[in-house]
Amino acid sequence: MDSLARMPLTAGTIENRVFDEIAIGDTASVSRTLTLDDIALFAYISGDINPAHLDADYARTDMFHHIIVHGMWTAGLISAVLGTKLPGPGTIYLDQSLQFRAPVAPGDTITASVTVTERVVEKHRLSLDCLAVNQNNVTVLRGTAIVQAPTEKISRPAMALPEVRLSRHERFNALLAEAKSRGPYTTAIAHPCDEVSLRGALDAAAAGLIIPILVGPVAKIQAAATAAGLDLTGVRIEDAPHSHAAAARAVQLVREGAAKLLMKGALHTDELMHEVMRAENGLRTGRRLSHVYVMDVPSYPRPLLVTDAAINIAPDLATKADIAQNAIDLAHALGIETPKLAVLAAVETVNPAMPSTLDAAALCKMGQRGQITGGIIDGPLAFDNAVSPLAAAEKHIVSPVAGQADILLVPDIEAGNMVAKQLTFLAGADAAGVVVGARIPIILTSRADNASARLASCAVALLMAAHGPG
Repeated sequence: MDSLARMPLTAGTIENRVFDEIAIGDTASVSRTLTLDDIALFAYISGDINPAHLDADYARTDMFHHIIVHGMWTAGLISAVLGTKLPGPGTIYLDQSLQFRAPVAPGDTITASVTVTERVVEKHRLSLDCLAVNQNNVTVLRGTAIVQAPTEKISRPAMALPEVRLSRHERFNALLAEAKSRGPYTTAIAHPCDEVSLRGALDAAAAGLIIPILVGPVAKIQAAATAAGLDLTGVRIEDAPHSHAAAARAVQLVREGAAKLLMKGALHTDELMHEVMRAENGLRTGRRLSHVYVMDVPSYPRPLLVTDAAINIAPDLATKADIAQNAIDLAHALGIETPKLAVLAAVETVNPAMPSTLDAAALCKMGQRGQITGGIIDGPLAFDNAVSPLAAAEKHIVSPVAGQADILLVPDIEAGNMVAKQLTFLAGADAAGVVVGARIPIILTSRADNASARLASCAVALLMAAHGPG
């Protein structure tokens, strides 16, 4: 999940008070309401990941029984008063004593103040009492600061602070929690002969999502595990001489019921899909197979499904209908009751010169006539007005999908690949990848995927398998 950490807005000017303007008894203060975002940001900057500050389950067992902020966050408010108000810009911080008197929790409003108690004229130094109280006037911090006050007047435009977006992967974490409650599922991993695929399988097993069956050359699998320092004790290994044989055996295990899920290892996607598509293997259904990215985009308020970016190169209308239905069925398995599907094109109007817009119009009609079921379909829609309510409003688009799409159906594999990778590498999204449309979902991960994305791919496949046919 994404949240926007909004710092107090600054406007106008920031001005100091020089030594000669400051008298004993002068005081200044700042107030700030603590949020979980403040705690996360301070932990990120300082590296202090003490579970008392970040882990609610742990915090319930410690002396305060709830999350508290780092003490130095509160102390930082004292620094803010000294650096921006009294004395302000040009101040040199020399010494600080602190006494932490009470914990500060999310939701507390802390007012930090400093009061001048001593002036040392020859060195332009000030001693200041420091105090921080919460909204109930309980003292949470007190101390003494010594500073060298500025002697030259400074007045400058106040700098506007940036917006900071925090991504906690809450959507993927929710998927993992739900999948764990349904799993683990026995999973055949085809040709896991490198560290990435082996580690992904073992991580998923440790997370309680799968029971792995490693299918491939035993010597290569063991060598890869040894090189990566991975322990295969207790893990079932099915010997297969090469990647083609490993794909065939992994699919056979699913067909025989020995495995409920199929995962791609260190082999080409085409090799695995070839075995899945063979009629005698029995994993095909009446639909075309398609790939779906389930994306956790920090700036988007809901999971975003992008399809198809990996299987169908230039789908025709019939294939797009299957792609749409596959994605809607997956959305149902993820708990999206009535998913909104946007059929993407470069424009929002039907243009006979642009086949993607004609396909979009036809898919909408197919949805209205019950040929595609379970969701709301609209298109053609450009990317901006599919995901942005503001963009949709600016173009006067009246639609139950525009600005709030759950699924983006792209015109072809190139568009899908570009959309997914731009969201991943420029927007900081995590992407779980699965192939749907077969008897079982197929876990398709990439070497570029991080651990969170690999686990999420397993979770998505497990939830769809548990949900059953669409």
